[in-house]
Amino acid sequence: MKILYIDTADRNEIKVSLNLDGKESSVSSKATILKSQAVMPLIDKILKENGIDIKELNGINVNTGPGSFTGIRVGIAVANSLSYFLKIPVNGKKVGEIAEPVYN
Repeated sequence: MKILYIDTADRNEIKVSLNLDGKESSVSSKATILKSQAVMPLIDKILKENGIDIKELNGINVNTGPGSFTGIRVGIAVANSLSYFLKIPVNGKKVGEIAEPVYN
């Protein structure tokens, strides 16, 4: 299984990891630019580092909160969009069901 994990809930850091059959690889970036501008390049970077095409992903997990209001929304929007485009589940839901934020 190839599972992408997106975590944009922290105000100061964006984390993206890839689980390849139990082996995990991750990248992160300090949030010095808008998260909406940083998360996709991080996803691209981790996929390239592991020789994986985005269409090979089997699922996506995203941190739904609690955390930074805008950060959570960015991560969930990216995860739901990729899920819809790739026809893969997000947070273990059925394909087509969206992940929703948890605000505390």
